[in-house]
Amino acid sequence: MGISTHILDTAIGRPVANVALKLFEFHDNPAGGAWHEIGSGRTDADGRCKTLLGSHPLCATDYKLYFATSEYFYSQKLTGLYPYVEVVFTIADPSQHYHIPLLLTANGYTTYRGS
Repeated sequence: MGISTHILDTAIGRPVANVALKLFEFHDNPAGGAWHEIGSGRTDADGRCKTLLGSHPLCATDYKLYFATSEYFYSQKLTGLYPYVEVVFTIADPSQHYHIPLLLTANGYTTYRGS
């Protein structure tokens, strides 16, 4: 099914457009494992990004979404506490869709599994 995300600025109740995102997949190995970038993109005008996986298959493993939030804060003339946000999550069932939203303000953020 896939992975999607969106960003909402909860201080103003609006989507956050044009933020760079990266998607990483964890590869376990005898040396302890490592993160590998498998996708990237930007949020659209509605704050969404649905194409992070591209043609990469979804696997049962850990993933990390990297949100470059400092770009947004700078464009809004805000001093943000978090220059970036990383959300690590586990895919248990690759046949399901995983929507990972980011609710953002200059001094905090929240995430959850959406639908």
